[in-house]
Amino acid sequence: MNRKASFIRDQRGVVAFELPAVYLFLMLTVLLPLADVAIAGLQFTSARQALRNFGYSIQYTPPDDVTVSTTNWVNAALAKADSKYPISNFRLVCGDSDVLCSASNDVKPRYYSYTTTVTLAPIVLKKVLCTSGTGNGCTFTLSYSEQFQ
Repeated sequence: MNRKASFIRDQRGVVAFELPAVYLFLMLTVLLPLADVAIAGLQFTSARQALRNFGYSIQYTPPDDVTVSTTNWVNAALAKADSKYPISNFRLVCGDSDVLCSASNDVKPRYYSYTTTVTLAPIVLKKVLCTSGTGNGCTFTLSYSEQFQ
């Protein structure tokens, strides 16, 4: 038997030759997009949990007297927020008519609402995960609202 026929019959080296191509295909089409989705999910979950934690801190330290210390209480509450997900658009609503709490509105607080932003920087799935955005990433706004009990 000649050497060429021996190589055709014995194809053990083919797997070693194809492995880099299969590995590259799996990395680019399966693992990197999956990593983008996983990172985005973890960032959304972390931001949502930061919003909930901030809400619970407000629930357990409600304002004693809204007429006197609304701005001081709001500033103290905002100081407790997670620095990775800064709180914006904080609203403290008093009464039944959706009026913001102030010195002239002496009704007990009814609910609060606020927002934060999450910035994603996907590697492969930028067109899928970032429907709007410029530059390297895209931002999403998450809102949260809760009633005082």
